Amino acid sequence: MPRTIVLFILIGLFLKGQSQQVSDTSYHPEISNPRYAANSGPTILIDEGHHNFHTRTGRYEPFAKLIERDGYRVGSYNGAFQIDKLQKCDILVISNALHKSNVRNWYIPVYSAFSNNEIEHIVKWVSAGGSLFLIADHMPMAGAAKDLAAAFGFEFFDGFALKMNDTGPSEFTVENNTLMEGPLTNGRFPDERVDKVLSFTGQAFLIPADAHAVLKMDDSHVMLLPDTAWQFHQATPIMEIEGWSQGAYKNFGKGRIVVFGEAAMFTAQVVLPQNIKAGMNVDGAEQNYQLLLNIIHWLDGNNDHMPPPFSDTPFH
Repeated sequence: MPRTIVLFILIGLFLKGQSQQVSDTSYHPEISNPRYAANSGPTILIDEGHHNFHTRTGRYEPFAKLIERDGYRVGSYNGAFQIDKLQKCDILVISNALHKSNVRNWYIPVYSAFSNNEIEHIVKWVSAGGSLFLIADHMPMAGAAKDLAAAFGFEFFDGFALKMNDTGPSEFTVENNTLMEGPLTNGRFPDERVDKVLSFTGQAFLIPADAHAVLKMDDSHVMLLPDTAWQFHQATPIMEIEGWSQGAYKNFGKGRIVVFGEAAMFTAQVVLPQNIKAGMNVDGAEQNYQLLLNIIHWLDGNNDHMPPPFSDTPFH
């Protein structure tokens, strides 16, 4: 594909990158069969200790509110990852973490958001039975989570996965074999089945042999690897990514991990000043919220049994 075509379609994406994204607090999709009674389910902590672009009280508020309405107890994880603190939660969500050096500097070098000790603690926690939902978007978020992903066998690339022919969201469907059937798309009941979702740029990655793809890139997508986020030129490297994943899951020891390369698809945002919807609230993304619930249910135990009683340990 000629680079000039890629550069042309990126004009709209550049504008997206320069806009302000805020949560759409009016988004409240119906949950017909909540997993638990209100505030009685396992604890889910959303990472806020690693300069995260998406946080429970910020751009991931719609994410948090949705799973709260499904009966889960949702809190924030602050500070470094440590075994004793991780043991206070059942599911850990990490979305778009950054190293402090890259919070405002979205260009190379991109540093790991997590220390080697933190990665070791997370791996031990998951192996012992914890559940991790790791979400890392386009550069520099992919680069910041690359080392953590590698510890579980996933290979991240610090770039931008995008369509060649337009600047709209990427569509994944069961019909065209880009949305893969399995526990994350089938849900618990027939009305929880998902057959179409949208994602919004992000990255693509390679998965280990023991993982299962959820979103699979087709030949209409490529990956651009700029040295500065949202700045593309004739020399920007381009990778073919047909068959790569933007979402996948696997068992790891006694625990489970779900990995996605795009974050907006699991929240509802408004892009200012244009007031453009972005995420679960977009026309065509009506099933995105159900995919999110199905992911949480699988991390909770694949719906084959109720989880063990929750400890009354407080969280913040």
